[in-house]
Amino acid sequence: MDYHVGDKVIHSIYGLGEVVRIEEKIINGRPTNCYVVSVNELTIWIPINDSHQNSLRTPTMPGEFEELFTILTSPGETLPEDRLLRKDLLVEQLKNGQLSSICQVVRDLTHWKRTKKLNDQEKSILERAINSLLTEWIYSLGVSRHQAQQGLAKMLEG
Repeated sequence: MDYHVGDKVIHSIYGLGEVVRIEEKIINGRPTNCYVVSVNELTIWIPINDSHQNSLRTPTMPGEFEELFTILTSPGETLPEDRLLRKDLLVEQLKNGQLSSICQVVRDLTHWKRTKKLNDQEKSILERAINSLLTEWIYSLGVSRHQAQQGLAKMLEG
């Protein structure tokens, strides 16, 4: 996907940002054109026409976003009992940066914590996933943070 200056993008790790310019950087000794993306107070360079570009996507459209609510209201999938396997699964899900994966992580960890205690890594993963979900929810649906938090809480009541 080609992005232009001013485009809003979702970075798979850092969340909602904006392409602020396109700049040439020397990477591995070669000049490389990069998207310069501003995310909160962070600036990141994503090489254009590179596998790293997969770390960027456009924000989810409102109609598509609302379809993903079915993930949040569905029963959680069973997570592995082994904490290392569980962490690896959750981190792998978040790596692709897709909203559907973020919703699954939020749903599954929320269901998990109803009967089990989250360890510090799981708390951090859940917090990051919720923050990413809420940030995109606010942007895509044009609602306040409070409204998004209330909507999420209601969907996760299950």
